[in-house]
Order: sequence, then structure tokens, then C-alpha cells
Amino acid sequence: MTWTLSNQLTVSRVLLIPLLAIAFYVPGKAGYVLAAALFGLASATDWLDGYLARSRNEITAFGRFLDPVADKLLVATALVLLVEADRAPALLAAIIIGREIVISALREWLAQVSSIVHVSSLAKWKTAVQMVAVVCLLLHITVFGINMHLTGIVLLWIAALLTLWSAYEYLRDAWGVLIDDDTPSENDKEQPVITSSGGLKADS
Repeated sequence: MTWTLSNQLTVSRVLLIPLLAIAFYVPGKAGYVLAAALFGLASATDWLDGYLARSRNEITAFGRFLDPVADKLLVATALVLLVEADRAPALLAAIIIGREIVISALREWLAQVSSIVHVSSLAKWKTAVQMVAVVCLLLHITVFGINMHLTGIVLLWIAALLTLWSAYEYLRDAWGVLIDDDTPSENDKEQPVITSSGGLKADS
């Protein structure tokens, strides 16, 4: 395995997760600020490691595997902590985590039939809104007259709606492959490409 800078950032995001959990239980405003800062830092590495991997041509199999896993672990951990503390609706957490499970399973299955799934722009917006919502909910306090908790709840609702819609787009565009009994083999010359905004097309 090539130990690239982008891979190091991805691993650091995973290592920040237990620190986030510890910070969450620090009492008072210090705990709120520390937890929000750690989550924000981890979220920033998500963008940075992808940028570095592309700009430095450091895309590796390890990075492609760990990056989405790290994202899901980070968000799921934060949502579970927030629900446990009664600072986020369990329904919204279930929608967001459930969507990740379904789409991850879909991606794994499509990979087995030599299909390529591209991340849609809507999914990227969903992730961005979701990250900001979680930071606000972790912060929990009023900042410059803005109620961070209320702001976080509103943004989490928006993220949940975007989550459902992006999941619908992925499933809609993959439906033809899902119901096709004659799935392509790994040796086929053309691979179907799933794009949640452009449907199904062939990619040589």
C-alpha cells in the first residue's frame, strides 16, 4: 500500500472519531465547542484528502475503500451521540444512516456486476448540509445571537430530505441493472455507469 498524504488524512479522520466521542461528554460549553471543532476538523479532512488525491494523482485502492467508510463512521457516530443526548430526532438519524446502508449495499452489488457509480452533485450537497447541521447541533449554544441548536435541526431536516431524494435518484438510475437477470460479467467490454442525474450509460 502506498502511504500517501491523502491516505494519512483519511486515517486521521478515523482516529478523530473516538476523540469526538470523548469530547461530547465533556460537561458544559467547553464540551460543546470541542466536539463541534473536532467534527468540523474531521469534515474538513474529507474535502482535503479528496482534493490532494486528485491533484497529486495519489488515488489508491486503500483510499477509495477507507474514505467513504471514514465518512459514514464519523456521521453515524455523531448522530448516535446526538440522539442519545436528545439533541437530534431519532427519525432523521435513522433516515440518514439507513440511506447510507442502502446505497453502500447498492454500490457493492453494482461493483460485482462491473457497474460504476458516480457521486451526484445532489449527494455532495446533501453531505455538505449534513456536516454543517451536525456541527451546529454539536455546538448547541447561541453564537452571535444565532441559536445553533435550532439552526442544526432545520438543516438536519433539509439534509434528510436531500438524503431521501438522492437515494431515490440512485435507485431509479440503477433499477434497470437491478431487475436485469442477464447481468454483465467482469470480462464484458463495456461497463454500465450509474449517474444519479444522467441515468444509465455505457463506459468503455
